[in-house]
Amino acid sequence: MATLAFLHAHPDDEALFTAGTMARAAAEGHRVVLIVATSGDQGLAARAFGEGDELAATRLNELQRSADILGVARTEVLGYADSGLHGEAPVIHGRPLPFVHAPIEEAAARVAKILSEEDALVITTYDPAGGYGHPDHRRVHDVGARAAELAGTPVVLEATIPRDTIARAIRVAARFYRFPPEFDPTSFERAYAPRGEITHRVSVSSVIDVKRAAMACHASQATADGADRTLAAFLRFPKPLFRAVFRREWYVRRPFGTVPPPDLFAPVR
Repeated sequence: MATLAFLHAHPDDEALFTAGTMARAAAEGHRVVLIVATSGDQGLAARAFGEGDELAATRLNELQRSADILGVARTEVLGYADSGLHGEAPVIHGRPLPFVHAPIEEAAARVAKILSEEDALVITTYDPAGGYGHPDHRRVHDVGARAAELAGTPVVLEATIPRDTIARAIRVAARFYRFPPEFDPTSFERAYAPRGEITHRVSVSSVIDVKRAAMACHASQATADGADRTLAAFLRFPKPLFRAVFRREWYVRRPFGTVPPPDLFAPVR
């Protein structure tokens, strides 16, 4: 059995991108470690969930519930501030530093310390574009890669989605569901990774209900004042459609290494 570390930018990212892998790994006896860079204090949420520190506390509680459901053995929050959708969060003296302003070496050293303590075989990050381009996601890519170098973690896997697969699924879903106003279905045609770059996939059908339950923990990210958000739309999918869309999770391994990841990561032929 191995230790697998999952590095994410905000609470709820773990549920959307790697929850199935985490749940399956835990179910198969691996040790799962979750590292989250920020509290998500800039997340778009209804006023009922508060703002700033109050929203951060809510989102961290949601994160812990999600982690418990997924079977996470250790959760670490680095404590950086959410940088905002466009990296606009300012640096304020006496307040947590927005993640995009954190020196890569400093943040990577903190992650590497956890990897070394855990003797992690695997760390997951994001693709270079940060999936849909959030600056904190791009920072996760850079920090995670450097942390693996510092700790000697042999397997680095970038969590992503084949852009053609998700774009097609969104087009099908749009026939039956009205997505919220901020949701741009065409963005998936430009985001994530082309299918030809995918190196590994994980079948999560056996834990699909666990993944859905983890997503449901993040109620603050399902609604904004006056409208549902994308997460709420996903959670309204009937089970057959949810399973079809979310039954696999996808990774790119760069650079290719000689140490294989655990068996649950199937190589893409």
